[in-house]
Amino acid sequence: MKEYTMTSPSQATPTLVTTGANANDQLLYFTSSSLSGSDDCLVFISDRSGHPNLYLKRLPDGEEVQLSANTEGTLKSYVYFNGNPRRGFGKASVSFDAAGRKLYYLQGDDIVCCDLQGNRRVLGRIPADQVTAFTHVSTDGQRLCIPTTDARALEAESFVNDAPNYSVGDGEKKNEVIADKPDYDIDARVQAENLNSYLNVYDTESGGLLKRERVSRAWITHVQFSPVDADVILYNHEWPGDCGIRRMWIWNGREHIRLRQEGDGRSRADWTCHEMWEADGSHIIYHGKYANGLAYVGRVDPQGHAPVEIALPAAYHRYGHFTAGNRHGNWLVSDGYYHPEGAPENENWGGEWICLQQVDWARRQIEWRPLCQHRSIWDCQDSHPHPIFNHADGAVFFTSNASGRRAVYRVAVPD
Repeated sequence: MKEYTMTSPSQATPTLVTTGANANDQLLYFTSSSLSGSDDCLVFISDRSGHPNLYLKRLPDGEEVQLSANTEGTLKSYVYFNGNPRRGFGKASVSFDAAGRKLYYLQGDDIVCCDLQGNRRVLGRIPADQVTAFTHVSTDGQRLCIPTTDARALEAESFVNDAPNYSVGDGEKKNEVIADKPDYDIDARVQAENLNSYLNVYDTESGGLLKRERVSRAWITHVQFSPVDADVILYNHEWPGDCGIRRMWIWNGREHIRLRQEGDGRSRADWTCHEMWEADGSHIIYHGKYANGLAYVGRVDPQGHAPVEIALPAAYHRYGHFTAGNRHGNWLVSDGYYHPEGAPENENWGGEWICLQQVDWARRQIEWRPLCQHRSIWDCQDSHPHPIFNHADGAVFFTSNASGRRAVYRVAVPD
C-alpha cells in the first residue's frame, strides 16, 4: 500500500479521519451532510465487515461504531447498476437528518430509520417493480424523498466499463475493469418505452406515504428538498440526450419548473449536472460543460429566473463537484477543475485538488483557493472525493483512495 503526501500552497495538512485497516471508507453522497448538526459525529460507509454498512465516528474521542447490519452486499440502484436486485444495502440511499441525528437508508426493499445508537426500525417498503437512487431528508427531519423509476429502466444483461486508465503515482498505471453501467442508453429506453419515475415523499415518523408524483418519461436519480420549504423539491433527469435543458427541475407541489433554457449562450447540447441548493434556499448551484468544451459553474433561482453562468479557464477541464457552504452563500468547495499555472497535464480524469471558491456572481468572477491535493483515483463512484463543509464551515471533509484504499480526510479552512 502506497502512501502519498498531499501538498498545498497554503500549507494545509489533511488529517486522516477514518481508520478501517484494509477497508474502504467513504462519505455519504454529497447532497447529504455526513456530519451531525453539532459537528461532533461523522457517519460514513465502510466495507470493513465484508459488506457495505453504515458506521459512526465520534470525533471528540475517535470511537467508531457499526450502525447497520447488512450481510447481503450492495443493492442494485442508480450508480450501483450491477448490485443485487431487491437485496443488500443501498449505498446510494443514505440520507442524514443532521439535526435530528437520524439516518435513513434502504435495506433491500425496506426503508430503514436508524439513530446514532444503532437502533433501527422499518418505516415501509419500496414497490417491488421500482428501482431507486439518491434520497433526501428535509431540513426539519419530517419528510423523506425517495425517487424511484420503473425497474425496466435498469434491466441489463451486460455492462460496459467507461473508466479510463488512471495514474497512481511513479508512472504506474491501474486499469481496473469495472462493470459500471448498462450497455445501452438508459434515457433512450425510458423515452422509447414510456417509462416513469416517481417522487415519493414519506413521513419519517409514521412511514406513511404523503405524496407520490409521477413524472412521465423520466429517469430521476437526484432529489433535494429546499432547505427552507419542504414542499419544494429539486430533481433531475439523468443522462438525457438534451442535458443542457432537461437536467434540472423544481416540483413545488403544483407544477414542474424547468430551470435551464436555451439562449444567452446556453444550448441543449451543453452538459449540465450536480445541481444543489444554497443554504438559504434562494438559489441552486450547478456546473457542467458548454458545447464548445469550456467548463462552467452556474446559479439560478427556484423559478428558473436570472441564471448566471461563469465559464472556467480552458485548462480547468478536469471534472469535479461543487458543494455550497452552510453559512456563507458565496463560498463553494470543489474536488476538480483547478489546474495550477504551469503544471503539466496528467492522465487523471478528475482533478487532484480540494479548492475553495469565493464567487462574485454579479461580476462573474471566481477566486480559487487551493487547500490540498486529494490525489484520489477516480476509478469508480465510491472514490469520488465529494467534499463537504462541516456545519461551522471551518473544515472540509472528503474521500480519497490515494493510499490504495478509500478513507475519509479532513482539512482545515483558513480564517
